[in-house]
Amino acid sequence: MEIREACRAIEAILFVSGDAVEIRDIAQALEITEMEALSAADALQKEYDGVPRGIRVSRYGEHLKLETRAEYAPYVERLLQPVQRQSLSQAAMETLAVIAYRQPVTRLDIEEVRGVKCDYSIQSLLNKGLVKNVGRRETLGRPYLYATTDFFLEHFGIADIRELPPLPEMDPPQEEEPLIP
Repeated sequence: MEIREACRAIEAILFVSGDAVEIRDIAQALEITEMEALSAADALQKEYDGVPRGIRVSRYGEHLKLETRAEYAPYVERLLQPVQRQSLSQAAMETLAVIAYRQPVTRLDIEEVRGVKCDYSIQSLLNKGLVKNVGRRETLGRPYLYATTDFFLEHFGIADIRELPPLPEMDPPQEEEPLIP
């Protein structure tokens, strides 16, 4: 299959699916290699970026998605009047940050950083599809390991976890001089 034909097929698949599609699934459907699918996806992305359109092709990790350009989202929202996304609690955001920056990580690792239990936050993030269980650590008790998902990347509008902003530098704790009465 030539690249132009693959571009059109990918465009059709993304349009019909309405959701993010794994590159490997696209390659299978088109009976081409994943590298060929990636090349076609890159060409399609460049085509959409080169001409002003209301939609664009975005890549989130190993997924592709056809989505509305940010500048036209208010018009779409006005028409569809969507239900507002449920926001994450402060505890869930803190837990998600620990997972994102230190992945893969166990529940105990997260609790060590946060200083509080985080079972509920982890379960909430799992239910929302922002994190996933990626196996077990080979230590006593074999605790679950958690990492972010491609949906996490999509939700925060980044293509790769390396696009996360750097953590701020922390000043070392200063020792206080004892007070002498």
